[in-house]
This record gives sequence, structure tokens and C-alpha cells, in this order.
Amino acid sequence: MLDFPRWKQLWFWFLTLAACACALPSIFSLANLPWPSALPAPRINLGLDLAGGSHLLLEANADQVVTQRLESMEESVRAKLRQNGRIRIGDISNRDGALSFMVEDPTQVDATRELLVPLTNGAGLTGKRDWDIKVVDTTRFVLTPTKEGIDQAVTNAMDTATEVVRKRIDALGTREPTIIRQGADRIVVQVPGLKDPTALKSLLGQTAKLEFKLVDTTALPDDVARGIAPPGDEIVPFATGANGATPAGLAVKRLGGIKGDSLTNAQQGFDQRNNQPDVSITFNQEGGEKFAKLTTQNVGKPFAIILDGKVLSAPNINEPILGGQAQISGSFTVESANQLAIALRSGALPVDLKVVEERTVGPDLGADSIHKGVIAMLVGTMTVVVLIAVSYGRFGIYANLALIINVLMILGIMAAFNTTLTMPGIAGFVLTIGAAVDANVLINERIREERGKGRKVFQSVEMGYKEASRTIFDANITHVIAATLMFLFGSGPIKGFAVVLMIGIVTSVFTAVFLTRMWVALWLRRARPSDLLI
Repeated sequence: MLDFPRWKQLWFWFLTLAACACALPSIFSLANLPWPSALPAPRINLGLDLAGGSHLLLEANADQVVTQRLESMEESVRAKLRQNGRIRIGDISNRDGALSFMVEDPTQVDATRELLVPLTNGAGLTGKRDWDIKVVDTTRFVLTPTKEGIDQAVTNAMDTATEVVRKRIDALGTREPTIIRQGADRIVVQVPGLKDPTALKSLLGQTAKLEFKLVDTTALPDDVARGIAPPGDEIVPFATGANGATPAGLAVKRLGGIKGDSLTNAQQGFDQRNNQPDVSITFNQEGGEKFAKLTTQNVGKPFAIILDGKVLSAPNINEPILGGQAQISGSFTVESANQLAIALRSGALPVDLKVVEERTVGPDLGADSIHKGVIAMLVGTMTVVVLIAVSYGRFGIYANLALIINVLMILGIMAAFNTTLTMPGIAGFVLTIGAAVDANVLINERIREERGKGRKVFQSVEMGYKEASRTIFDANITHVIAATLMFLFGSGPIKGFAVVLMIGIVTSVFTAVFLTRMWVALWLRRARPSDLLI
């Protein structure tokens, strides 16, 4: 227990000094002192409650999920039956939240069902399908999304939306945002340090659903102006400032076309013809092939570039566009083109999000909390330091040094892992300091007991550390389990508390058990005391 070879000493000192060095930039920052720019500067990020920032509550339009599922299933049904070629059906009706169509040949009803069943899936762990397929009036198929399927689709859409929101915020360069689900259809976004959330709201409010659809040139302008679309078409309005001959919009083919989910990259650039800002996009292999096929088969025809249900432009296809690259032009500024590029790179939101709550938190309260928290910690720590030094003499001095190093190591590890410190995190910080003090008290009291039993100095110290370490490890294992559960099942502030607690448990055990034991062992071998003043 008291044998410390040179390699182990060097390893302990390396870990200690490396962690303490990582804490220096944060300490300099809190003291408003400059840090050399040539040196690495890992720093602890302050949470919204300490640094101030913006709080947004986003709500999704869950009804869109049902509409999207109906359109997707309609397209899948058409494609499946078209591949078969032998089954002839009438028009597919999309009414009252269900799809229906007639099979012309009654003998093909069973074959049609066999083709449609693989288009349905299990709804999570409910044991039910996401679509209900029924045959009514002998030959009419009715496909209705089940409640379990809709719930599963909404959950998947919200998970995707949360990840898209996270990517968009990260692309803005903000650090350590808090993005969590709230209920079935809401997302909480907290961005520390962001004082003006206008640009953030604009970016998160943009669905960025990009589509390329063929324009129906046979549609009568008068019908389009009155909002009457030919069968199989839909009328899409123009975006503000977009060019278009028809104020009401354009009639485009409702199904088919290409969606923006096949994009791999999007960058803001400039149109070489007029030097206006535009967005250059790149498709993946599948999307590039579809885009090439679409433009090859429709040379001389117009196709509409649609973003979030608005036509940006409707250029003619003069020649096949190969290579999987294209440009989106419109009435962009550099800022709006850059935001669109970020939105397209991050992926389209599966549902529209609107801001239902907005708060801007100032840094004054957080600064006051930090100031009072530091004072409270210093007063408490100094009191403990004096009591331990008086109670345990040299061993108390070792314990105090370990306590100070423990504080620096916690700060250093948090800075190295770019952890965010919140008010609950400060509570976890103070709690781990208390645990470190308890560990030193256990060790020193156990050494006193062993010395009181008449054991020699070396035996007392060895048995004291050995027996006390068991108790310390057992107690801290329960702390680790509790902190792990809080991190896995908690959110926001609870996770912040759990992270600091876990880091503090590791450092307190390291400093209280291993560092002090090394110092005591080296002193005993050097001084060879006949008694202990403890």
C-alpha cells in the first residue's frame, strides 16, 4: 500500500499537473486577466442561468405529419401498382384522412392486397400496423393511418426536428446549446450568450423543404388565377420578390419531382451572370441521377424550384443538368442565402415549428450568483482548511493540498471536455468538495484508531488507508450510480449537476486516496518518524 515506484509517482504528477493546467484559462477569465493567445485555452462554458442568453419554446404542427404520410403513401401505391403493370385502378382519392381507389378487375383484389401489405410497417412496440387496409364495396380499397402509426410518426418527426435544430444552431457557431424535447410536440432551445435571438428564430422557423417539380404548361391561366388546379396538379404561390407571370402562382405536378432530402451540401455563392447571391447545391448519387433524368426527359419545359411551399423561380430546362449540381437563385441577400444554405445542409424540418415562448435572460443575475457562490465556497473552504490543519497536523496539511488540487482538477477536466457550468453544476461542485473532505477525515480518523490500538507508525498508516479506502469506494460507487441515472434520464440542469458530480467523485477519490497516500508514503520513508502527531 505504501510502495510507490518512480514511474507511478511521475504518472500521478502528470495527471495532476495536466488537469490543473487546463483550469488556468478559466481562472484567468473569471479574474478578468489576459491569457496568452499563443497557448491553448480550454475554458468552461457558462450556462444560460449564469451567462444569460436566449430561451425559445418551439411548437410543431403535428397535423402536417398526417398530410405528409397520406401523400407519401399515395405515391408509394402508384409506384407499386405501376411496377406490377397488370393491375388497373381508378383515380386515388385523398379525403377525410384516408386514401381510396377502385380496382377495375374484381379478380385482382387479393393480388392488390398482397402488393399493398409490404407498404405498411409495425407501429413501434404496440403490435399494430401503421396503416389499416380494408376492402369495401367489393373492389374499393381504403387505406387509413392508425392512431399508433400516427403517434409513432409524430415521435420520429420530433426526434428528427430536434436533431435538425441542433445542427442549425451548431452551424451558427454558438457553444453548448440546450435542446430538449418537451411533451409530444414541443422543443426547448436555450442558447447561452445569445442576446438577440432574431436570426436564430428566423433560421429555426424556416422549414427548408426544397422541391423540384415540373410546371404543368397545359393549365389555363384563368383557372390558375381562380385557384383551380387541373387533376393531379397543385397551385403553389410565388415567394415574395420571385418572378412569375401569374400572381396566383404556378400549377405544378403534385407527385413526382425531386426532394431536398437527397442533398449532400449547400453553400452560399454568387450568380456569375448578374453577381447576385445564390445557393449552390450538390446532390448525392441517387439524387443526382434523378435530377439528370428529370432534366433530360423534359428539355425545353419549365420546372419550379419550391422552398417551403413557395416558388423561388421557374426556369426552363435548356439542356440536361448532369453532375449532380445546381444553383438556386431568387431575391436573396448574402445573409438570407447563407441562412438558406445552413438550413439545407442541416436538413429540412419534417414539420413546421413556430415560437410560442421567448425569453432573453440577462447576465447580471448569473454574475451575481457566481460572485456569491465563489465567496460562499471560499469561506466554507477556508474554514474547513483551518479545522483540518488544526485537527490532523501534517496529515491535515496534506489533506488541504489535496482539497485545493481537487478543485483545480474539477475545473480543468470540465474545461478540457468543454463542459457547461450551470447553477445546479455549482451545487454538484460544492457537494464533491464535501465528499473529498469526508474521505480525508475517514482516512485520518482510521489512522488514529490503528495507532491507538498500538500498531507501529507504518502499520497504522497502511491499515488506515486500506480500511478507509473500502468505505470511500463503496460510498462513491453509489454516488456514481445515482449520477449516471440522473444523466441518462434527466435533462438540462439535472444533467449539468450529474456531470459535475461524476467528475468530482473521480477527482476526490484520486486526490484523497492516491495523492495523499503517495505524499505520506514518501514522507515516512524519508523522515522515519517514531510517532504520529495526528
